[in-house]
Amino acid sequence: MTRIINALSDISDRYDVIFVDLWGCVHDGVRAIPSAVAALQEYRRKGGTVVLVTNSPKPRAGVAVQLDGFGVARDSWDVIATSGDSARAAMFRGVVGQKVYFMGEWARDEEFFEPLEVIDDPVDIQLVPLPEAEGIVCCGPFDPMADPDVNRPDFLYAKQKGLKLLCANPDIVVDRGERREWCAGALGRLYTEMGGESLYFGKPHPPIYDLARRRMASLGKSVPDSRILAIGDGLHTDIQGAMGEDIDSLFITGGLAREITKTSHQPDPDALNAYIEKEMISPSYAIGQLR
Repeated sequence: MTRIINALSDISDRYDVIFVDLWGCVHDGVRAIPSAVAALQEYRRKGGTVVLVTNSPKPRAGVAVQLDGFGVARDSWDVIATSGDSARAAMFRGVVGQKVYFMGEWARDEEFFEPLEVIDDPVDIQLVPLPEAEGIVCCGPFDPMADPDVNRPDFLYAKQKGLKLLCANPDIVVDRGERREWCAGALGRLYTEMGGESLYFGKPHPPIYDLARRRMASLGKSVPDSRILAIGDGLHTDIQGAMGEDIDSLFITGGLAREITKTSHQPDPDALNAYIEKEMISPSYAIGQLR
């Protein structure tokens, strides 16, 4: 049974490390959420470690710069693990070939292709048009407001060629302020539904949790999974991923699921229970907003 809590401090002493999602939890894609930043600062002051675990396709350095721009205080987190870093490592190992077709917004995603020093003998990635490609690297849609179905013709061609699609961000949608946008996960899902092969490295899939644990270990932290709490607003990414890793989770209902959980300050208990029962995904705890 999911327990609705009033604040992170209600349960924080049970956990040495928290894996915290960003979009919808710590910021809204435009600015920081003050209550969330304050809660993380307080948790760290009491000795806890905060690992930001995000499905952003950006490298962690780029996410840190983005957080500064949103007003997320540096003393609210310790280290960052991104889907982008996990996916980049796979790309430079050649999982989708050397010649790749890129999908995304180049001005935003250019850093995805910057060299990754931790890979021995990395593949020399070349960006090419789709007819010349050996695989697809998808950081997001060309137009985040366009229906993913606009990609069907290209995906049909790619599937017939047997191309794999590396999905750098498994999120289906995000809310940028008050505007909902499609993400790379929507394209990966469509490609899979069409019979193509999509490769995922962010939540809820294991690679990003392996990376988060390595980043945690780089701080000298070695804790059992029972002392880790995952926090996020995505039931099928953050919470499902935590369940797969056998770690406890705190569901932020005021993010992507705010309407279906009837969340104002807190979720409506009946609406919350109906939602998680329908989806068959059970968070340990729930709260309207991280605070």
